[in-house]
Amino acid sequence: MQTITKKQLTDRIADRTGQKRVAVKQIVQLFLDEIIDELAAGKRLEFRDFGVFETKRRKPRIAQNPRTLERVHVPVKWTVKFKVGRMMKQKVQAAVAAESSRPSSVQRIAAEGDADSGKTSV
Repeated sequence: MQTITKKQLTDRIADRTGQKRVAVKQIVQLFLDEIIDELAAGKRLEFRDFGVFETKRRKPRIAQNPRTLERVHVPVKWTVKFKVGRMMKQKVQAAVAAESSRPSSVQRIAAEGDADSGKTSV
């Protein structure tokens, strides 16, 4: 799995739109800052076909330190939950299905090696 950075993403957007990279970088950063600010304010963000961001409260609980087996109190915790939207889910599933149907480089090399030696692989 390849990682795409914010810089790479802004470069792609700048190339596709013809805008200056600095302007695109500022817009992307403002967008991300707005998401963070709205979540911090306890609001729910819904982007149709992309997904929904919302904050969830995790109850306080008693946990256990695995090393010492000591019981530890874990206080209330707020976390961000993301629910995938319909279009994103469909595109990702289609891409993963297409990727899994292609033989990997290891499988291709093994098949080539077997073809050279006259063996067949199962």
